[in-house]
Amino acid sequence: MTTTLDFGGEEVTVRPFVRSDAVEVARFASSLPEHDLLFLNRDIQNARVVGAWLDAVDRGEIESLIALAGDRAVATTAIVRDMLGWSAHVAEIRMLVAPEWRGKGLGRALLEATVGLASESGAEKLVARMTPDQAGAITLFEEAGFRGEAMLRDHVRDRAGQLHDLAILSLGLARAAGRSEAYGG
Repeated sequence: MTTTLDFGGEEVTVRPFVRSDAVEVARFASSLPEHDLLFLNRDIQNARVVGAWLDAVDRGEIESLIALAGDRAVATTAIVRDMLGWSAHVAEIRMLVAPEWRGKGLGRALLEATVGLASESGAEKLVARMTPDQAGAITLFEEAGFRGEAMLRDHVRDRAGQLHDLAILSLGLARAAGRSEAYGG
């Protein structure tokens, strides 16, 4: 799946994340504010973590997309499922968009594509995690039908030792599909 999107004359190519993207994704991750990364289980600014991410993609454990403006990564998404666990029907969506690309519709387009991929892979429920102060991200996910499910107090610690809450939003795909059919969307 490779798609080219136009954002007011700026083209972005969205395609699967592959091993040759590792250096560019590491550059992208290092350009993001640390606070944007707090919802992730691992620090993707670490090259070993990016390598493990790619290994999981190669094994089919993670589906991941990269959005490129020219040869520069401007966003990434991942769908993470544990197919051997009790919650194999649940997929976690992880999405990062470069600050300069927020508010242009790229996040919305990537979220729609990622929800579609998760649904095609058989996921029945989607979850997304973010810090509660990420109002733009929360609004984006809520507009896509996600609803707040939990608030984990002091759940993540940044590099300076400061604790942050973590919000968990979820979307039942059957319910979302029914709503879409009912409203013709």
